[in-house]
Amino acid sequence: MSLRAAMGAYATGVTVVTTRTHTGRAVGLTVNSLASLSLDPPLLLWSLSNRSPNRQAFRTASHFGVNVLGLHQETLARRFADPSVADKFEQVPLLELPEPAALHAPLLHGALAHFVCQCRDAIETGDHTLFIGRIEFHQRSQGEPLVFHSGQFTALCTP
Repeated sequence: MSLRAAMGAYATGVTVVTTRTHTGRAVGLTVNSLASLSLDPPLLLWSLSNRSPNRQAFRTASHFGVNVLGLHQETLARRFADPSVADKFEQVPLLELPEPAALHAPLLHGALAHFVCQCRDAIETGDHTLFIGRIEFHQRSQGEPLVFHSGQFTALCTP
């Protein structure tokens, strides 16, 4: 059994992490490595492959956004994971936020939870970079989460 298959036994939520470049261009990608790091101060972390073409945009950004996807958003998860999609934000409805949060990272309308974080640290380790962010804005909605397990999108199984 490969390490990747063994790690795939761990079910995770699915997020789209976003930012804006210094020119204002929106950047986003599907991530399942989100973790709560601390409640006081409010910190979270996620990781990105060092081979990702988006790595530099996140390394130089002051902020990033996290969109926790609902079961109804599998199409968005696939869109933001697909490297052949040139403009991942085309025709994707965004959440209207007050400034400055709206300037830092686009947030996807309809996600179950949103976070805007100030990037506190980017730590290169192994073949990934860990991004640690201090949560400056958050909100939550109701709904069923999108889950990733054994290499596929799925739903929570409730009795």
